[in-house]
Amino acid sequence: MPERAPDFVYTIFIAASADKVWDALTDGEMTRAYWGHDNVSDWKPGSRWEHVRIGAEGRVDIVGKVIEIDPPRRLVVSWASPGEESDPAQVSRVTYAVAALDSETRLTVTHADLAPGSEMQRGVTQGWPMVLSSLKSCLETGRGLEMVRQRVKRAD
Repeated sequence: MPERAPDFVYTIFIAASADKVWDALTDGEMTRAYWGHDNVSDWKPGSRWEHVRIGAEGRVDIVGKVIEIDPPRRLVVSWASPGEESDPAQVSRVTYAVAALDSETRLTVTHADLAPGSEMQRGVTQGWPMVLSSLKSCLETGRGLEMVRQRVKRAD
């Protein structure tokens, strides 16, 4: 088995219900507002999901399968760049753990099975904190972070 980097784990507390946080993870219209992408799937175990960039071209940046889903508590997906999803060494796993804390929510994202030193590992460690901060801002203020939208535009 190939060597793997340590899991990347990020926890954030959000002043929104667990249901709203869940919707923000799985509803394309909501992911668009804070991430600049649509998360597209029927969200059934074994189904394909795609992380589709907003815009005329609709470029797919990340693909995977729904491994486990327990709304609104847990979602596990595989994660790979298009064209690399058939290479197990290039496929990682993301677990979203959503915990209701009265009217607020703890969201823990664990990105595991990353190849050490890979482009994916670098992108994950830089990207998740920005994306999750943008999600928090979007749910609490109605607006995601501009820096995330600009980063997506620069990547074109």
